Amino acid sequence: MGSLSSCVPLSRISAHAYTVPTDSPEADGTFAWDRTTIIVVQIEAGGATGIGYTYSDASTATLINGTLGRAVGGLDALDIPQALQTMRQTVRNIGRSGIAATAISAIDVALWDLKAKLFGVPLFRLLGAVRDRVPVYGSGGFTSYDDATLCRQLAGWVERQGCRWVKMKVGSDPDRDPRRVKAARAAIGDAGLFVDANGALSVKRARAFALFCHDHDVRWFEEPVSSDDLPGLRLLRQTMPAPIEVAAGEYVYHLDDVRRMLEAEAVDVQQVDASRCCGISGFLEAATLCAAHHIDLSGHCAPSLHLHVACAVPRFRHLEYFHDHVRIESMFFDGAAVARDGVIAPDPQRPGLGLAPKAADIERYAV
Repeated sequence: MGSLSSCVPLSRISAHAYTVPTDSPEADGTFAWDRTTIIVVQIEAGGATGIGYTYSDASTATLINGTLGRAVGGLDALDIPQALQTMRQTVRNIGRSGIAATAISAIDVALWDLKAKLFGVPLFRLLGAVRDRVPVYGSGGFTSYDDATLCRQLAGWVERQGCRWVKMKVGSDPDRDPRRVKAARAAIGDAGLFVDANGALSVKRARAFALFCHDHDVRWFEEPVSSDDLPGLRLLRQTMPAPIEVAAGEYVYHLDDVRRMLEAEAVDVQQVDASRCCGISGFLEAATLCAAHHIDLSGHCAPSLHLHVACAVPRFRHLEYFHDHVRIESMFFDGAAVARDGVIAPDPQRPGLGLAPKAADIERYAV
């Protein structure tokens, strides 16, 4: 590890938005989309460049290049807590959730990548690792897929990537979901099957569907009702037939969101997304809360972004290997995570996150 004894001021901070079409129409229980926007941030200091990113609206880049970039410019690259506090204070009158939180997240990730590069170590070493690989579950199974496409995708994760679990979307057409679950179970054999309603169902409908899922060995029910309905989630958690676990949390933007969900006893497994919850720093804060509540943490999407911090979290369950983000990250970054035997692992020879933008390949997607 190198020696840095003086301030390393942040110099250039830039963000660019890119929109990538999906490979086919996609939908879940509450939304349909045909493109995804990724915001890539680069921060320079001490002769190194940190890379961070988030999945958000293109306006996120404007906030980073303007208000937030001015707020953190010149701060010490080694003092990430100072930068995070400054950014949180800066967005007080803007609103700290949503766009602001995703912008802060992308900058925070870039700061951690930068700091690890300044010390010449992979980020998981800088954070302090409790594991050197992270289990993943294959995720997609969109409600816009026909049954053949659904089964082919889910089975592919089991057969080619060795995933122990796979997840499918439900809720767009609840009357069709039982048939889809049956087809998925037949396609994946003994692998674990998860379902995700994205908050589309009522408590009663979710409860009835859970009883059906129990008969088909479904082990995880994500956002059966809206994550804003903490009493509904708690009721379902209390009455869900074992061994189905209730999971939620992908839309938490700050620590209070996590605290409220855990104090409400709303989940068996807490989800957190570092591209939304104030980055690596926010993810680590959430992990501490989860440990204090004796609840496992599961990472939501963006596998290459989460890989290193997931290695540093003691009560970590698994990471979502989401179809869209796996595809985009492989297109945008050299060194993107690839699942083998059901896990992804950081490269100990690459400093920081181990990612390098494929500049020539991504410019055609620039917004």
